[in-house]
Amino acid sequence: MARPSVRVFHKLEGLFSIYKPPGVHWKLVRDTIETNLLKGINAAPPPAPRQRVQFLAESTSVVAEGSNELTLSAASVPALAHHPLVSGPDFQHIGVGVGHRLDVFSSGVLVLGVGQSNKALTDLYRSHVTRDYTLEGELGMATDNFSHTGRLIERTTYDHITRDKLERVLAMMQGSNQKALLTYSKVDMSTQGAYELAVKGELRPDGKSPPIMTGLRLLHFQPPHFTLEVQCLNETQRYLCRILHEVGLELRSTAVCKGVRRTRDGPFTIQHALTHQHWTSPDVIQAIRQYRSSRKASKAKHTQPGKDTGTTDHLC
Repeated sequence: MARPSVRVFHKLEGLFSIYKPPGVHWKLVRDTIETNLLKGINAAPPPAPRQRVQFLAESTSVVAEGSNELTLSAASVPALAHHPLVSGPDFQHIGVGVGHRLDVFSSGVLVLGVGQSNKALTDLYRSHVTRDYTLEGELGMATDNFSHTGRLIERTTYDHITRDKLERVLAMMQGSNQKALLTYSKVDMSTQGAYELAVKGELRPDGKSPPIMTGLRLLHFQPPHFTLEVQCLNETQRYLCRILHEVGLELRSTAVCKGVRRTRDGPFTIQHALTHQHWTSPDVIQAIRQYRSSRKASKAKHTQPGKDTGTTDHLC
């Protein structure tokens, strides 16, 4: 029968998402969660101690015919070799993997995996799932790294920029990215299958490709501040900051990124991401159960004879 700590570990094998706060390196987040999970696993009650037979000398000796005889009696005593104070904790390390990483500047959904589920995490990392971001921009300045933390290299005016002009620029940029997506998907757009994929928004690059935006819209505009919602593939955080820089140039001005927040990574959304106070083994186990239940429900809903269920249905 498996030890209680082993049973807890098996419950933790799966994928889950957390909310990474800005200003914190993803390695520190992973190490913190790994430490919390180890504490939860090793806090499981130890099994009943094993017993071993030991022969103990009786306190009195029998004197018979001028000779001393030592009387021994069999007794069952705990085997200390397996005591936690002797053998140490059951688990001293567990493999916690990180999917699509976020830099120190960014925040939002960060997907992690434990144990054997790191293979499914690798599959998610290599799959062409879309990710959603909210980008905070500020007009009127340019820096060497496209964010407000960089070295200021230019200031410009922005009074001529209106909401209509900004939305036209965003529509133009989205259109150029849609053409790039068609190019890298390598499908014959004259076929019915390609048309249906395009209508459903399920076109994906065939192999490696540069970052591609699949969606771009304006959420808020109050000069000099504005907020964009972006859906993209194969992106980096520097690419996202560069988007705002290019928006500023197209508007005959400049812009910097003041915040990057990931709101979705494939099937993982920000609504179910665990915040810092919930980075504990019971909450992680609950999050893994919810994700598995949602995947099973999604498969049951979309699995039909002769119908493809998608590229990420094999993720556990």
